[in-house]
Amino acid sequence: MAAKRAFPKAESDNVFGQARKVAKMFRAGLYARVSTNDQQTLAMQSRAMREYVARRGWTIAMQVREVGSGATQRQAREKLPEAARRRQVDVVLVWRLDRWGRSVTDLLATLQELEHLGVGFVSLTEALDLTTPAGRAMAGLLAIFAEFEREILRERTRAGLAHARENGKRLGRPATAAVHAAEIRKLHRAGVSKSEIARRVQIGRTSVRRILGAKS
Repeated sequence: MAAKRAFPKAESDNVFGQARKVAKMFRAGLYARVSTNDQQTLAMQSRAMREYVARRGWTIAMQVREVGSGATQRQAREKLPEAARRRQVDVVLVWRLDRWGRSVTDLLATLQELEHLGVGFVSLTEALDLTTPAGRAMAGLLAIFAEFEREILRERTRAGLAHARENGKRLGRPATAAVHAAEIRKLHRAGVSKSEIARRVQIGRTSVRRILGAKS
């Protein structure tokens, strides 16, 4: 894990013997994401983020665009944390928080990694700017929400298991093909094909061949 570094500070210059603060030219990584059925907003997100970068006087180091359903892994998104680890970006900019994180827990984990690397994070829609002290204080609330989300999931899991037991459902892994070994061998001795055995017993043909190939 890379050592934590402070978020880039303003540099100082000397003009006519007077110290003058010079704003750091932050390198921004832009991330735009849309669902498969909503690709028309991709250009809008990118345009809004580019305009924001221009207003802040930053430069664009990289732009990442991703299209997919809400349930899919954000594979293209990983390019930005990787760039942060290589010290290629100083701030990550997104259109909206749900574009970046799959869940509150995922959002918190990624923001904590960026914070550890000394990389800022800005979400335009929520006006969340983790490059400022106020924004970093607001990010602390995400930890509370993440724990709340985890507790809800745990409670739902416990409730689901209890309901299944009450209704007599068998819990745990389903029975393996091995429990059908005797029946499979009996059908095979009767001349039934392996494909037909698999259909009758409702297991894969590979499992049938493996059982018949094993010693009795």
